[in-house]
Amino acid sequence: MELHFSQDFGIEVEDDGEELAGRELAVPGGRHEHLLKSGLLGRCDDPFCTTCPSYIDYSAGSQMKKSRNLFSEAKSVALGIVKWRPAIYNPHTKVIQRWNQVFGVCCLIAVFVDPLFFFIFSAKQGYFCIVFNQELAIGVTIVRSIFDGIYFIHMLLQFRLAYFALASQTSGTGVLIDDPKTIALHYLQSWFIVDVVAVLPLPQVMLWTVVRSPRRGGDANYVKNLLRFVVLLQYIPRMVRFLPLLFGRSQSGGYIFETAWANFTINLFIYLLAGHVVGSCWYLFGLQRVNQCLINTCRAERPVCRKEFLDCGNGHNIQALQQGARLVWTNSSNASSKCLVNASFAYGIYSIAVPVAMDDSAIHKYVYSLFWGFLQISTLAGNLQPSLFVGEVFFTFGVIGLGLLLFALLIGNMQNFLQSLGRRHLEMQLRRHDVERWMRRRELPVVLRKRVRQAVRLKWASTRGVNEEELLDRLPEDMQKEIRRFLCFELLTKVRLFTVMDDKVLDAICQRLHEMLYIEGSEVFLADAPIHRMIFVVRGTLESVWKNGNTHTLVSGDFCGEELLHLCLNEALNTSKRDSSAPTRGLAFSTRTVRCSSSVEAFSLEEKDLRYVVANYISYIRNPRVLSALKSESHYFRSNAARRIQAAWKSHIRRQSRNPLRS
Repeated sequence: MELHFSQDFGIEVEDDGEELAGRELAVPGGRHEHLLKSGLLGRCDDPFCTTCPSYIDYSAGSQMKKSRNLFSEAKSVALGIVKWRPAIYNPHTKVIQRWNQVFGVCCLIAVFVDPLFFFIFSAKQGYFCIVFNQELAIGVTIVRSIFDGIYFIHMLLQFRLAYFALASQTSGTGVLIDDPKTIALHYLQSWFIVDVVAVLPLPQVMLWTVVRSPRRGGDANYVKNLLRFVVLLQYIPRMVRFLPLLFGRSQSGGYIFETAWANFTINLFIYLLAGHVVGSCWYLFGLQRVNQCLINTCRAERPVCRKEFLDCGNGHNIQALQQGARLVWTNSSNASSKCLVNASFAYGIYSIAVPVAMDDSAIHKYVYSLFWGFLQISTLAGNLQPSLFVGEVFFTFGVIGLGLLLFALLIGNMQNFLQSLGRRHLEMQLRRHDVERWMRRRELPVVLRKRVRQAVRLKWASTRGVNEEELLDRLPEDMQKEIRRFLCFELLTKVRLFTVMDDKVLDAICQRLHEMLYIEGSEVFLADAPIHRMIFVVRGTLESVWKNGNTHTLVSGDFCGEELLHLCLNEALNTSKRDSSAPTRGLAFSTRTVRCSSSVEAFSLEEKDLRYVVANYISYIRNPRVLSALKSESHYFRSNAARRIQAAWKSHIRRQSRNPLRS
């Protein structure tokens, strides 16, 4: 037996004498062909997903045909290389989920990098000038460039990442879009411009072109203002894109970090990030005030002092600079008493930043600035006494406002999260707790406990804790009918048996269908056991095992439990012939065992509802097209027909063996 892919991406079968336990699969309408071409990268790896089409999972696990002809293999490989195109990624595949986690952690680190550019500058006490720390600048540039490269890879991924869009014919669920052009256009119209602005290496370019330019005339204050403007301006689009990931929300839907401790840690990181930004800005503003004090002193001491004296470059050859006119100025100037040591200059809230700016250790400067920023946010700048400098007053306003915002937003967010991830999440935790207590009290086996947990999780993933039946029962009857038809009719038409039925019968069935969820390994029907419902598969795969050992795979669009339908039809036909008012109701027994091979979403039609539909719509069901479709699609009827043919053939052989002359 061999398998190979057809042009419409179905799986065709070549039987070499072995019995096939599967059936032909075809993509309806050629949809999601790009995900099918991508193989494992287009497969949904979420076992509790209720959005991705199930045939993508099933066909992705199939293998290509193995040809014995070496030339054919070489030809197919060559054609594959020539026609190669980048794969389309399913947002639920494990590769994308892992990448989202890695990218989220990188974002946590990347947002701490930009303010580090402010610590590249420092003040030299004995030389009355501003020094550029070249080693720190190289390190920050390399780290920032690495994260820019990771962000650029993430941008390229968005052009090949399928996304979910609301479908007009479904209720609240999404349709998976995998067309490359549509994906690219969707990204270009949404976040592409913001991502381009966020990924541009503007601080690196400013640092190594403008800041390090020998033609900047010693105006260190100007270049610091320019660098501050570029860093803070680019920080806005980066935070717009990073904040959803910092709060653990993936762009493809779902939470990246699901545990309560992970989200608690992320909220602390955001609080620490605010202190990091405030402390870095405080250091830079304090250094600018020191530089402004030196400029004022230099102007007062002209012509001995020149503007170039206030810039010492990277500080490597500072001894060589200390000669001539500069040496005369440093020996005669009172800049130290005015601006650096025991300064008389009105620094206000930056008075502590002066000795910090003169420290040679970058680690000491950063740690103290981080402590200062964290302290002021926590106390809402309660111990700050700003000077009359307008920029200093506005900075104090900003610290107070940011502290209030963080207190209201982050503390409230942490409290709400610990109480509930929404009220539904708290309900889920309470329900799981009740289930665990009940299983311990009943002393259920470990294996059975594991299956109960899986069933509870699948139920939650499908309904999000919303009791749909209870919601519908509270609505008027006409609205219930419209909603049930809207919810079930499109999915019901996927079952091939129902495509030939009248709309009145389908409406009656829609009003009586109930959603059923089964976990992997669940036994839907047992051989020789009574059947009380019919099952119509919407998503997932089931394995049907007959008494003789034959197996068959049921996929989306198949149904089982047709023995009950056969019994109801016979009873309805016999009742109409006898015209009996109280017919005898028998039991239908399953001729096979039906077991779930994966998580299954299905609709069930209970026995009493099926009897009602058959009894009231018998004229529609007795339609030859319906009966023909029932016999052709039903594995039960086909199996019965095969057994009857085999029995007739064996009877014919026995008669021939007893009377060979008649043959």
